[in-house]
Formats: sequence, structure tokens, C-alpha cells
Amino acid sequence: MEVEFTKISSKGQVVIPMDIRNKMKISDGETFAVSAQDNLIVLKKVENPMEEEDLNTLKEIEDAWKEIGDGKFKKMKSEDFLKEISKW
Repeated sequence: MEVEFTKISSKGQVVIPMDIRNKMKISDGETFAVSAQDNLIVLKKVENPMEEEDLNTLKEIEDAWKEIGDGKFKKMKSEDFLKEISKW
């Protein structure tokens, strides 16, 4: 998995790099759920209206944030982390 970098604009906009947009088949007007905790922001492409799978994923993210807050997490190498989130 390749990591790319982007910057936030003065309007708070973030550009998703073209390679990632192409890989994820993201086009203009797509809807994303956004979640944040500490220095991590998670974007999840969702259908509009949201499907049950999307709601389940958001619930899993919410549960994960709670576990992190409760100290129930494990450290892993960045490569392992990227492999893990690619399953989402």
C-alpha cells in the first residue's frame, strides 16, 4: 500500500490524491463519513442514502475510538496497520 501526502487549504479542504481517487473510484459529489480522534482522521466512502454496511462500519469505528479511549489497543508497525485498515 502506498502512502501519499496532501495539505489542507485555507478553507479546510483536503485533496484526495488522484491515484487514490482512481483506485477507490471516487467521483465528484461522493459522500464520506468523517471521524476523528487525537491526530487520526478516518474517511469512509458511503452510499447516499447510507446502506446497512456503511452504518455497521461507522459503528465499528465508534467502538474502536471507545476502545482506544479505554486503553484497549495494541501497537503495531505502520505496514501492519495499513494492512489491517485495508480490510475495512
